[in-house]
Amino acid sequence: MVRIQKTPDPPQVLVLPSDAAASIKVAEIFDQAVRENPEIVLGLATGGTPVGCYRELVRRHREEGLSFASVTSFNLDEYVGLPPDHPQSFRHFMQTKLFDHLDIESARTHVPNGMASDLASHAAAYEQAIRQVGGIELQLLGIGHNGHIAFNEPGASFDSRTRVVDLTETTIESNARFFDRPDEVPRTAITMGIGTILEAKRIVLLATGKDKSEAVRLSIEGAVHTDHPASLLRTHPDVTFVLDAPAASGLSG
Repeated sequence: MVRIQKTPDPPQVLVLPSDAAASIKVAEIFDQAVRENPEIVLGLATGGTPVGCYRELVRRHREEGLSFASVTSFNLDEYVGLPPDHPQSFRHFMQTKLFDHLDIESARTHVPNGMASDLASHAAAYEQAIRQVGGIELQLLGIGHNGHIAFNEPGASFDSRTRVVDLTETTIESNARFFDRPDEVPRTAITMGIGTILEAKRIVLLATGKDKSEAVRLSIEGAVHTDHPASLLRTHPDVTFVLDAPAASGLSG
């Protein structure tokens, strides 16, 4: 465990009455950011949590003229060994849940390639691509039950960069519900590092459901240390936690 001593002011915490309301709030934040800067660089997440947010962004694109034509995006992670068209790959997820329904240019959407022949070189190139566009301006995160952000599991270093990681048994078990058989679940992934994430100018973490309440509590009120990666977000000057009431139920006050 590495305890981090210095932290800025506490993060902003927004508590909404339901998961739908929390998802709409995050979509509202992204909507405003894109309208203010049509060439914004977004960091995006996968998993069950952001689906409602993406659905709302698609609605705003179709019904309210929200354009992503000049937006660039970078996703947090991808399973190693899954081709982009695999139903459980994160590239496939992003295409079906968001990209295919927007006017965003395919060349502007970046997801790590879990089939790269040289994963270490690919990870370094992914970092370079982020730097070349001036960094991520607005990063969306979820949170794992063990406090992981992206696939940075407990113990990941504070200054870690995009790399290949082994997934914990807890994460593998959690992801098994998306696969037909437990032995199909990938055991490694390529992920942005904590250091990469913390370089985003602004970070929004969305968490919903009672099962995330303890992870949320430790992130906001617990010690800041690498055993709970999401707690490291409190070293960032512009972080917003958007929670539904069940996810916020463990917080004091």
